[in-house]
Amino acid sequence: MTRLGLLAAALLALSTAVLPAHAEGERAGDFDYYVLSLSWSPTWCALTGDARNSPQCDPKHDHSFVLHGLWPQYERGWPSFCRTPHRDPSRQQTAAMEDLTGAPGLAWYEWKKHGRCSGLSATDYFALEREAYASIEIPEVLANLDRDVRLPAKVVEQAFLEANPGLDADEITITCKSGRIQEARICLTKDLEPRKCGSDTIRDCSLSDALMEKVR
Repeated sequence: MTRLGLLAAALLALSTAVLPAHAEGERAGDFDYYVLSLSWSPTWCALTGDARNSPQCDPKHDHSFVLHGLWPQYERGWPSFCRTPHRDPSRQQTAAMEDLTGAPGLAWYEWKKHGRCSGLSATDYFALEREAYASIEIPEVLANLDRDVRLPAKVVEQAFLEANPGLDADEITITCKSGRIQEARICLTKDLEPRKCGSDTIRDCSLSDALMEKVR
């Protein structure tokens, strides 16, 4: 094999070794901690929701950070679409979560992909999502953002740390997408106490001029 071929093979082996494994269909209840994912609604609307005419993007709602999900997580990687003995939620149960999720149908998808992995019933899982969401204070300056701004993603993280004195920098990560602030992800124990994020979760957005559109 040529030197170039050996280098390519080595890089392939390295990339395979560092990627988290998530094979799908794991046993429910087998995980290490939760990630509470809070989505900046204006970003989702600009990139996805507007094209779908989603009611989440109607200005009458004034959505800022909405609940994307509460995700069971391994120290490295995550389970998904787990096997569970619990029944799927009714349409009424998932629709009742829309006040937190914003988007219709999101609670159903999140249950299928993540909620089943919690080992809880749908009723208990949705109640836990509400408890987790209520445990984190959305920074007032962001919840009431009335103009588009460009800012370092680190500023968003700092705002959460100041609004939540019990939260440390290694327990939250800010993600970006298409040059915009996308989500705040907070790592929690199974008892919903803040804890250090796993190495594959803690990677912060490094943008210094991420767009954060005003609340709408």
